[in-house]
Amino acid sequence: MSRPAGREPRRLTRWWRRRSLRSRLTVIAATAIAVSVFVAFQVASELMDWELRDTTENQLRADSRVLATDAQRAGLAQVQLPPYAGAGRLVRVILSDGSIRTPAGQPALPPVSEQAGRVAKGASADLMESNDSEEGYLIYTLRADGGAVQVARAADDSPINRFGFGMLLIGLFCVVGGALVGRTVARAGLAPIDRLTAAAVRVAHTRDLDADIPDEGGGEIRRLIQSINDMLAALRDSRRAQRLLAEDAAHELKTPLTSLRLNVELLIRLDRRGTLDSALSAESRTRLLHDLGAQVAELGTLAAELTDLARGDVSDEDTELLDLADVVVAAAARARSRVPDVEVALDVTSVWVSGRPAALQRAVLNLIDNAGKWSPTDRPVEVRLRAEGASAVLEVDDAGPGIDAADVPRVFDRFYRADSARALPGSGLGLSIVQRVVDAHGGRATVARSARGGALLRVDLPAAAPPAPIARLTAG
Repeated sequence: MSRPAGREPRRLTRWWRRRSLRSRLTVIAATAIAVSVFVAFQVASELMDWELRDTTENQLRADSRVLATDAQRAGLAQVQLPPYAGAGRLVRVILSDGSIRTPAGQPALPPVSEQAGRVAKGASADLMESNDSEEGYLIYTLRADGGAVQVARAADDSPINRFGFGMLLIGLFCVVGGALVGRTVARAGLAPIDRLTAAAVRVAHTRDLDADIPDEGGGEIRRLIQSINDMLAALRDSRRAQRLLAEDAAHELKTPLTSLRLNVELLIRLDRRGTLDSALSAESRTRLLHDLGAQVAELGTLAAELTDLARGDVSDEDTELLDLADVVVAAAARARSRVPDVEVALDVTSVWVSGRPAALQRAVLNLIDNAGKWSPTDRPVEVRLRAEGASAVLEVDDAGPGIDAADVPRVFDRFYRADSARALPGSGLGLSIVQRVVDAHGGRATVARSARGGALLRVDLPAAAPPAPIARLTAG
């Protein structure tokens, strides 16, 4: 059963790809030299063959003119033909009747060709022809005294063969030398790559991200080393951020877990004694259960925020063109359902942005929740949305005590809570998530003091053109 025609090339390609870069460079260098030597041999052989043939033809013409001159003086039938010397030129005289004369002891030449016979009859002055017999003669025919004289030489390929053998030896030497040179050059050129690989392997084995790879070489090698060092720096920052996240999460989880554990232990201890009903009044049990529910809810919220924050991206949802006013209205409705005591006053206009709806709604909800913790129950949280230049501007304004100037730079830090907020529920992650969502959408989040005395949180997002039908309706 025959193999598919395309399998061998694919196998050769796979074999080539498995070779090291050093081996590839060595093979490429040797192949390039071999091809160069072959091309040089072909060109030199053609030039040498042309030069030898031209020299032979000129010699044949000169010898023919000498013989023709002697024939003019003595006649073709009586011209003296020296005996064959055993090598060199061959001579033949063609008489007017078509007969021939040759020197004594000379090897027989091929029969007179039709074209040479026409020269002897006066149809043309001379003729240079090659014989394709086994011997291979180059014959020159020159008209003389009613007939013609011919001078021939056997084709001699020995100079070409010797030249070819010499070129073959030179080519082999050059290929071997080229392979060695290519190997040496590849080793020298790839030495920085080898050291870079060793350093990368050392970092992978030791997991020591603080050890930068020494910068050496130039050009592409330097840029590669700098890129790897930048990657190591990014990994160091990521590991540091993960460590801080774990430490902060452990710290924040400790308080609700401790309170939850103490309350549960109290209930278990009283239940074992059989004094649960007598030790705790109905009001105390209700308050204790309410505390347990609040602590569980706080743990759930903290776990969700930690998961969302540690995930590294805003969400897996796709970016789409949306009206930010719809997002703000939906977030305000969720805030009202979660904290019915907080009033949310909306003043929004339609502004289109390109973003992820769920992530943006989470950010707006966190802003409203944060404002609701501080705003008095008799004064609403004001949420305003408008277009300002090329930006969509969202402002969440509360009437609380405001943010101290010392706390403003750290408002959006993870787990940061001002001293005045320690007694309030929350994890300190809400505004950090807002900052991350806004950054992911190419926007900016800032905090300032409100004219109402509280905090004014402002989000600027790049605005987008509305869909075509809505744009035409607005213009109309």
